[in-house]
Amino acid sequence: MTDPKDESTNSHLPPDPPQRPTWGKQPPPGDEQRLLAGPRLRREELFRAIRIFREFIRGFRQLHFIGPCVTVFGSARFDENHEYYQLARDTGKALAEAQFAVMTGGGPGIMEAANRGARDAKGISIGCNIQLPFEQEPNPYLDRFVEFRYFFVRKVMLVKYSDAFIAMPGGFGTMDEVFETAVLVQTAKIEKFPLILMGVKFWEPLMAYMRDTLVAVGTISPEDLDIITLTDSVDEAIAVITAAYTKNGHSTKEPARPKRPIPAIGEHGPKAE
Repeated sequence: MTDPKDESTNSHLPPDPPQRPTWGKQPPPGDEQRLLAGPRLRREELFRAIRIFREFIRGFRQLHFIGPCVTVFGSARFDENHEYYQLARDTGKALAEAQFAVMTGGGPGIMEAANRGARDAKGISIGCNIQLPFEQEPNPYLDRFVEFRYFFVRKVMLVKYSDAFIAMPGGFGTMDEVFETAVLVQTAKIEKFPLILMGVKFWEPLMAYMRDTLVAVGTISPEDLDIITLTDSVDEAIAVITAAYTKNGHSTKEPARPKRPIPAIGEHGPKAE
């Protein structure tokens, strides 16, 4: 039986907050955890290495023909009424109009918005996701959708097939993608592809930290900040991307759609009419 005192004591407490969506926030419970858990039986390590190799090959085959492409990073937590969702949708549309395929993580929020914008302009819309313990449906604005078991394989695919990167506001995952891409450009592991942060109000404190702290103490060079473009302008973002694409030896008139048909990717990603 409940003590009335307990009820009166707890009556002033606020209700429990609604549970946040888990899409993209939790690692798979299987192979990746075992891979990172330290040494295993050598036979098990060999079989896992073969599985990783097969996943790379599958990704290479399925993404080979997507054509010129821009990857858009950002949070899964913004709904379609949010200003950043609309910014991402406008950006996805402009990318498609500029003949770039649009690749995202394939989920809701910013990812959905960018894919939706690409669909608005009848461009190529690609989702490239990581398998999760709580399966979520891909957003309905995808032409193709591919899932990976390992985070690092997915990251390789997002970088390998992109000619530029746009980061909208997001959380830990977005920050990880931004800084990993910046390091790859800084160390010349990839060409100096554009890395564009969209949402000045959101990103400016981070840029200020890099200018006032990282540069000040010498952990990065002032010119390292040139890797990043900060803007709220869709037109500026597209201009930076097309200029870099041309500088890297390509023609902006090349169609984003490949000469050969794109092979089917997985069994997901139904088209939304």
